[in-house]
Amino acid sequence: MTGPSDDQRRSELVTALGAVRGRITEVCASVGRDPRAVTLIAVTKTRPASDVVTLARLGVRDVGENRDQEAAAKVAEVGRLLEPTAPRPHWHFLGQIQSRKCRSIASYAGTVHSVDRVEIIGRLADAVAARERDRTDRTDRTERTAHLDVFVQLSLDGDPSRGGVVATELQPVADAVASRPELRLRGLMAVAPLGADPDAAFAALAVASARLRESHPGADAISAGMSADLDAALRNGATHVRVGTALLGRRPPVIS
Repeated sequence: MTGPSDDQRRSELVTALGAVRGRITEVCASVGRDPRAVTLIAVTKTRPASDVVTLARLGVRDVGENRDQEAAAKVAEVGRLLEPTAPRPHWHFLGQIQSRKCRSIASYAGTVHSVDRVEIIGRLADAVAARERDRTDRTDRTERTAHLDVFVQLSLDGDPSRGGVVATELQPVADAVASRPELRLRGLMAVAPLGADPDAAFAALAVASARLRESHPGADAISAGMSADLDAALRNGATHVRVGTALLGRRPPVIS
């Protein structure tokens, strides 16, 4: 079975993007928020680089990946496919982080959403420092600053298999991020527990975010909400939403 043509796929993405943006606008209007303050991250795991390029041409600048091996290859291919003068995507790493992958992740990601261990913080910071020392080619076609933006992932159910730091350990992890000049603490990320009321889960995240801002005022971002629970996340203050299925559909996965 062949996949959709380029024109057909672009039409699918245009329609889906309009629907997701409309959904964000509608929910924000219902709670008195400005939808322009919400960053839409297109989660493109298992999707081809051509989808990223099409979304970039449609104005989607933020792209998220969960696995380093797939992400590194896709970043390189997108760089080859996009026109030299076209704006580059800002890449977000969303998955659980293996220590040995920190250097690779830091080579392309501008934001990491899943920091939950102090040892990872040091490795990421050291990788950013090494990247900046070694960077001589400024045409690597990624959008990145000299630091790495970091969200601390908070576990809302205490399940270590899903990643995230428990609430009692949040402060020292956040402090460790803030102590490294190579990193910028943006705020908190969380995934709603399986089977839980997403409004209640994200309300708890909002409370944790408010507490974090008492010691780190600049950490005012909240990364929460995916296709199924986007509305609840926005009602509870999410500033970054990570959308895959609602934007890219459920077609069979294709890896470029």
